[in-house]
Amino acid sequence: MTDGDWHIPPGLLERYLEGALDPVNVMSLEAHLVRCDRCRTAVPADEAWLAASWRGVSAEIARPRPSPAERALRRAGVPEHLAKLLVATPALSRAWAASVAVALAFAVTAAHLTDEGFLVFLTLAPVLPTAGIALAYGRWADPAYETYAATPMAGAPLLLVRSVAVLLTAVALTTLAVPLLPAATAAWLLPALALSTGCLALATRVPLPVAAAVLAGGWPLAVTAVGLATDDRALPFRPAAQVLYGGVAALLALALYVRRHRLDPAEPR
Repeated sequence: MTDGDWHIPPGLLERYLEGALDPVNVMSLEAHLVRCDRCRTAVPADEAWLAASWRGVSAEIARPRPSPAERALRRAGVPEHLAKLLVATPALSRAWAASVAVALAFAVTAAHLTDEGFLVFLTLAPVLPTAGIALAYGRWADPAYETYAATPMAGAPLLLVRSVAVLLTAVALTTLAVPLLPAATAAWLLPALALSTGCLALATRVPLPVAAAVLAGGWPLAVTAVGLATDDRALPFRPAAQVLYGGVAALLALALYVRRHRLDPAEPR
């Protein structure tokens, strides 16, 4: 007997409607319902419920409900299209925020346990925004890259917008950790700004992940080398060094502006 000659017996249909069938039989019966108009008409349906359900599905597909983060950005005055692009930034995901929080927790713990632990925090904190910027945009980091690449904001504009968002988020998370330190300070802010700006400026010549890796790896090495050469581990964070970081950040921002047309994370250098 072919499937077209067989129809669901009333007793079996009743058990199906009562939810008394095992999963295997349910799947077999529903596969038959897809192909058999006669059996489908035997299944009672609440037309009002179906209509309301389809209206809800249609409304959600046509205009999905904004996430809490997107609603917060729009209340802060961010345009709708930018808010949608920002909340989709891979580096602003929960996983990234959690990893930053864990790294800061280790640094704060080290600052309380050892005499030089505070220097660990000052060395680590400026690197976090740079690492986030490396994940802000690009085919290696963003599953929706091909979609965004077809928009007018693709490339440098979107990368810069997302980089600023990542920088502000990392600064906010790090600032929350500062009061937990034995000696609260903002000595990490200007190094973070210089490294972030330098990452984007260097990305006009090399791929963004390479630029981020070079600076994120070079910064701790430079801090360690200066400390060993001068016998003063805190020298890279003293006032004179802060002035240097501010000047370097300004020069790198100027270089980035001049070469902004070369800031295309999609293309290898």
